[in-house]
Amino acid sequence: METEQVEDVEALAADDSPPRTMSDLGPRLRQARKAHKKTLRVLAEEVGCSPSLLSKIENEQATPSLRTLHRILAALDTSIVHLFTGDTAHDEISLMRAESRPAVKVSHTGNGAGILLERLTPTFPDLLLDANIHTLEPGAESGGDIQHAGQEVGYVLQGRVELIVDGKSHFLGQGDSFFFASSLPHRYRNIDPDVSRILWVATPATF
Repeated sequence: METEQVEDVEALAADDSPPRTMSDLGPRLRQARKAHKKTLRVLAEEVGCSPSLLSKIENEQATPSLRTLHRILAALDTSIVHLFTGDTAHDEISLMRAESRPAVKVSHTGNGAGILLERLTPTFPDLLLDANIHTLEPGAESGGDIQHAGQEVGYVLQGRVELIVDGKSHFLGQGDSFFFASSLPHRYRNIDPDVSRILWVATPATF
């Protein structure tokens, strides 16, 4: 079972234009769970965590690790993109201003260091690419291996990170990039004493 650090949803490393956090993630996860007619206990067994943790996440009293969030979304056959999709048609060109860029905060057990996922792509059902800026606090990590269909590419904007793909560690610094098949187990952590930031693009849209 995983236990998560309870912390407020807030912006990380905010400079002139802090991102706008998606503050109703918990209620949207609860709505998706109920739509699938799953109890907290059933979903917790599928995710590999406790029902009490899921309840705290749904009531926004705790934030999940990246791996736990991914497992919840997979068990509910959904994604962040679909959770926040509107009913209206989307334009072929979408602009997202720095001051209004939405973001989701995730955290990991232990030191409580958080990861902020700042969305660069809009949310609509037929989205093929999912792009985010991952901002990692010192000591932050994704919380364990993640696997899913697709491909991923990333570029380190700031700091130093350890990327572990299929059990092999790769140490990356500012200006380094990476690519791998999402079907390989992967995770990462910030090894810089300061904040690290990664531009991360994946297909299909997983989060």
